[in-house]
Amino acid sequence: MTAHPSTDGAYPSPPAVVQNAGRAKSSANPNSHRQLPKPAELRPLLQFRRPTVSPTRRRLQRATQITELRQSARRVTPRAIFDYVDGSADEEVTIGRLREEYRAIRFRPRALRDVSHVDPSTDILGYRSSLPLVFAPTGYTRMMHHEGEVAVGRAAARLGIPYGLSTVATTSPEDLRAACPDTELWFQLYLWTDRAESRRLVQRARDAGFSTLVLTVDTAIAGNRLRDERNGLTIPPALTLRTFADMTLHPSWWFNKLTTPAMRFACAPESWGSEQLDMSGDMFDAAVTADDIGWLRDLWPGHLLVKGIQTVEDAEEVVRLGADGVVLSNHGGRQLDRAQSALSILPDVVASCGDRADIFIDSGILRGGDIVAAVALGARAALVGRAYLYGLMAGGESGVQRAGEILAREVRTTMALLGATSVAGLQADMVRLPGHDPR
Repeated sequence: MTAHPSTDGAYPSPPAVVQNAGRAKSSANPNSHRQLPKPAELRPLLQFRRPTVSPTRRRLQRATQITELRQSARRVTPRAIFDYVDGSADEEVTIGRLREEYRAIRFRPRALRDVSHVDPSTDILGYRSSLPLVFAPTGYTRMMHHEGEVAVGRAAARLGIPYGLSTVATTSPEDLRAACPDTELWFQLYLWTDRAESRRLVQRARDAGFSTLVLTVDTAIAGNRLRDERNGLTIPPALTLRTFADMTLHPSWWFNKLTTPAMRFACAPESWGSEQLDMSGDMFDAAVTADDIGWLRDLWPGHLLVKGIQTVEDAEEVVRLGADGVVLSNHGGRQLDRAQSALSILPDVVASCGDRADIFIDSGILRGGDIVAAVALGARAALVGRAYLYGLMAGGESGVQRAGEILAREVRTTMALLGATSVAGLQADMVRLPGHDPR
């Protein structure tokens, strides 16, 4: 640096800060000065939470995603029961592919959008749902947790979404409606060989105020579920030596199971014997054809969906026969292993049938981002089963509620980051699905 002479020819005296550079060096950085914090400064930082006594509540509070609920469910549920929910058919190739395909989705977010308010509500078959989400029908639900279908129905009502009751439910349509008077209820139908009994079951659902009938068509016979065979799973669970040994590791599950009403197939006629109510699938009719859709269309005045559709051709046929919508599904990989995913055919089915029917999707959905992607590609809503069952096993009704809250938060976050403030704002060009050309 060049020094400039003063007017009298002498160089100016160095500034005091330069003269005292050695001393100032230690005090020039205010952050180097140490002092004890004042109590008033510490108080905002010391926000200790009150200890949670309930281990169930602790598990649910810690869960930030569905996979963490799954981990909790695995710890507190007997292995055979957990595997029944978690497993799929044969080598379980399909369930792995389902998750891989959802992970392979590439989002294309739109920037510079006002996303200060995001509304994920949507119309589902005349019902204003808070999310594009339906709690799917699942069988033997009280086997997973003694609160069973009632817990799911009550959580669905609080979340403001529909819930489907299964033909192989452990709670009757009448009891579920009584326990959940404000829930939007669907009824999932497996056609029995006894069509007269099937007709009576459909009438029961109608009389109980169920709005939508969901005919499942991918279970002509039961899938080859090897985990259940290896675990010796029976319905109801049997106290074999193996299950008794497992009982010692999960005493709470067994205590609740043994001290609450016995599990039963609540939709089956009381006259049916146990030989008609086993896990083999013999109670279902393997001769169901397209003609049965017309029969049900005449019988059921409400909305009619056909679930288990896996090709564009079948989707076109059931819509032509009068279905109000289709559920693209491979039963979560629990029926035919190596089946293609519902996600992979969604764009083609929407292009073919979306102007004439509502298209729904299930199988493999565990994240809110999965739901958003499917809706952007044209699905009316997504159905989830395993996701809320993990919550049910982990914590009963509160666990189902937690599963729904996790998915709702993820849906809202994904929508905001994509630049969509409403379900209508979700567009197909926001998603890239491997193997499909952009629209």
